[in-house]
Amino acid sequence: MHIPHDARRSAAPRVTLLTEGTYPHSHGGVSVWCDQLVTGMPDIAFDVLAVTGTGREPVVWDIPAQVGRVVSVPMWGPAPEGQAPYGRHGRRLAQSYERFVTALLDPRAESGFGPALYALARAGEDGRLSPFLRGNQALGILTAVWNRPGLAVREARPTLHDAVTATALLEHALRPLAAPYPTAGVAHAVSGGVAVLPGLAALERHGVPLLLTEHGVYLRERYLGYRTAPYRWPVKALVLGFFRLLAEETYRRAALITPGNRYNRLWEEHGGAAPDAIRTVYNGVDPAAFPPAGPEPTDPVLSWAGRVDPIKDLETLIRAFALVRERVPAARLRLFGGTPRGGEGYRERCEALAAELGQGASVTFEGRVEDIRDAYAAGNVVMLSSISEGFPFTLIEAMSCGRATVSTDVGGVREAVGDTGLVVPPRDPAAMAAAALELLADPARRRRMGEGARLRVIEQFTLRQTIDTFRAIYQELSDPGLRESPPVGGARPQSAVDGFPVRSAAV
Repeated sequence: MHIPHDARRSAAPRVTLLTEGTYPHSHGGVSVWCDQLVTGMPDIAFDVLAVTGTGREPVVWDIPAQVGRVVSVPMWGPAPEGQAPYGRHGRRLAQSYERFVTALLDPRAESGFGPALYALARAGEDGRLSPFLRGNQALGILTAVWNRPGLAVREARPTLHDAVTATALLEHALRPLAAPYPTAGVAHAVSGGVAVLPGLAALERHGVPLLLTEHGVYLRERYLGYRTAPYRWPVKALVLGFFRLLAEETYRRAALITPGNRYNRLWEEHGGAAPDAIRTVYNGVDPAAFPPAGPEPTDPVLSWAGRVDPIKDLETLIRAFALVRERVPAARLRLFGGTPRGGEGYRERCEALAAELGQGASVTFEGRVEDIRDAYAAGNVVMLSSISEGFPFTLIEAMSCGRATVSTDVGGVREAVGDTGLVVPPRDPAAMAAAALELLADPARRRRMGEGARLRVIEQFTLRQTIDTFRAIYQELSDPGLRESPPVGGARPQSAVDGFPVRSAAV
């Protein structure tokens, strides 16, 4: 029976959010975005598959009534129960795993990544993958592969310890393949990387369309993180190979990709995403919830808000503040935001740096603030020092509050700010200090910038625009006519985007 197009669009789809380290178990920009999305669409049913650390993390958000289930998928908790396959099934899994690690290490074999990944996904669904990866056979396969003649990694002389380390990292990274992935509706991954794994499995097994929203560039952040990771090159080569090919597979197979800025879009196109499958959707805030902050503090204050994390590069901010203090001795730096579990060492390092620079009394870590608007109101200038961002909420929230800003030129920051704030290179304390001093010395300019920033948010970056856009996307992707997916490793059929209101490449 033919179902009229309007009738098919009228049924509200079920959406499964795929998250990693964010909603609903932690605070932060991506978690805020998820909460806004869910609470802003009470007519749409949601489920959440949340990749977490240990699985013991509490739910820190109020879960709306239309959220059916929240499933935690721990990566670093106790080893999953199960038994490695044996006999014919064991041989097939071993062959698939050999193709998998070969693809990660040998550029000539990368086309085998997708088929091998989906074979591993089937073993993960049956509870057999994790036990297999914890056994000696997986170690033997990796050792044999990366010692093959002609592979660059062989020149680094991989050791048995390297094999144990790399296999353990892969075992943890692949645990989401055992999650109860959706069998219908839309799978919406709110980051790249391991959170996407259940979505790819759902697409392969049940044709569930996959929507990808990257707030930061997951692959770039893995490159940044592994630059200083305490592993030898063979381990890094394997793990970074996994993240690169996973990103490429995700970009190829997603029904739609919705980066939050043009910078992310360029990374995604470079990673193999079809330009006509990408639509930029900016983050938005409610200007009524972030009204003008009111009078500035009497004494000169630089404020910052976010989570205390190396990606936020507070060390550069503290060094810049020390330079500001040379010119403005009365200045203070107030840092608002919580420290994630495991990040205590980074905060201590930042506190030690402030003390070493003679700024221990002038730099204060305020912790989480009950009302984030107080963090923006606390400063004459709001700072953002990150080395990687998508389209940061703290920036557009501060803009909505009418504060002048100094931000690093990463991700979508320049798109957000326009000419209503100052943008400086990342990891450049001198440039950051000069911009802060420029604004601290000119109250009239700060006022003009703040007024212009709020107007820019009202015109371009409202929460209502964001929610309406994603509601339309969910409806379109749940349309049966858009349920076709490209073959594994193959080209995207034109029907995957036919009828979808895709913007031009300039968006």
